[in-house]
Order: sequence, then C-alpha cells, then structure tokens
Amino acid sequence: MAQVSAKYEVLYILDPALGDEAIAALVEKFKGIVTDHGTLTSVDEWGKRRLAYPINDLLEGYYVLMTCDVTPEMPAELDRVFKITEGVLRSIIVAVEE
Repeated sequence: MAQVSAKYEVLYILDPALGDEAIAALVEKFKGIVTDHGTLTSVDEWGKRRLAYPINDLLEGYYVLMTCDVTPEMPAELDRVFKITEGVLRSIIVAVEE
C-alpha cells in the first residue's frame, strides 16, 4: 500500500528568554518529530522579532518556519507536543496546496 503524504508549513514562536541553547534544543526536538513522520524540506529560523501583540507580557518572540512532506498523523502529534512544551508561545500548522 502506498504511503500517503501531504505538504505542510509549520510556524512556531518560542520565548526568547529561554536562551540560545534551549531554543536550539527545542528546534532539534521539533525537527525530530517531523522526520519521524516524513521528510523535512526546510527549516528557516527567522530569529527574534517583535510580536504583533503582547503574548504573556512578552513583546518579542523567536520565530521558526518549517516546511515538510509528512503523513497525515503528524500535524496532530506535533500540535500536541507544542501545547505541552514549555516556552512555545504560539504555533500554527497549515496544509499547503500543490
């Protein structure tokens, strides 16, 4: 049976107060989850940027954009991990039309 996969864009914002080592560790953790379910196409670390509105009294966040080609189960699993991970301010997972 053929493996079904879809393209997704994942954008998440981390708390910049975590520090460089903790941010790098979280980025690697999320990359690992994606590669367990498919192929990671690219990771674009935008770095620290001003937020559009304050989140938890923070004015800045560390932005990371990942594009991937993965199984349909990955978005639910990654969203679950984002919700329980300390330091993730916001996240969004969007299916990309081909």
